[in-house]
Amino acid sequence: MMKGLFVEVAEKDFRLHNKPPTDSRVCLVSGVHRKDVSRLRAKLNGPDIEAPKVVTLGAELVARWLGSPQYQDASGEARPLARFASDGGDLSFEALVASVSSDIRSRVVLDEWLRLGIVHIDDERRVCLNTDAFVPAKGLDEKIYYFGHNIHDHAAAAVHNLLALPQTGTAEFVPFMERSVYCDELSSASLALLTEKCGAVGKRALLEVNNLTVEAYAKDQAASAGEPRHRMTFGIYFYAEPTPPNDGANVQEGGS
Repeated sequence: MMKGLFVEVAEKDFRLHNKPPTDSRVCLVSGVHRKDVSRLRAKLNGPDIEAPKVVTLGAELVARWLGSPQYQDASGEARPLARFASDGGDLSFEALVASVSSDIRSRVVLDEWLRLGIVHIDDERRVCLNTDAFVPAKGLDEKIYYFGHNIHDHAAAAVHNLLALPQTGTAEFVPFMERSVYCDELSSASLALLTEKCGAVGKRALLEVNNLTVEAYAKDQAASAGEPRHRMTFGIYFYAEPTPPNDGANVQEGGS
């Protein structure tokens, strides 16, 4: 991935007289061996990196499970689902999978999700969602995909704001939301409290945006196919680490 990034930057940002560079020049500028340059340049013109099948299907299933009213309990949480339609009808894991894909059996999805730690089976033999988003506890390929996706979009939003880039198809700069709250000199007790509270606040925000997105997506599917299409990411993160003693604390809201 890093070699591909070096080759991409060398090809796009280090051109002479706005002409595509030769493999030799890309090799010189990027430091990537020439035998790899032609292969990596061919990949740049190919399709984007595809998400693992379990990610594309799983993300849509979880979004629907969390965002559709029929799959929510009175508190808005994802309700446990019967395994089979013969037991739960439309409110079953089998029906949920069938509503998204008719090409794969619900048992295959369930076995994989149990392996990844996304769901568990309760004492009533119902399928229960373990997470509030599609975040596998296991599965390196799935973790790598989300790592690259989230890091890319967060960094892209920050660069967009830093360079004041215009929105696609317009000359107007509209900043993306990219903000944070920062504090140092916190006690362990305060950090534990903030960790819990930030998790709860983040969960509510993600669920609300997820519900809006499910509604918008369903509406857009009935719209004209010729209209421009876009993708979006709304993300939340929390990070903490020990800091050396300081003479004063600092609390601030920040971002670009």
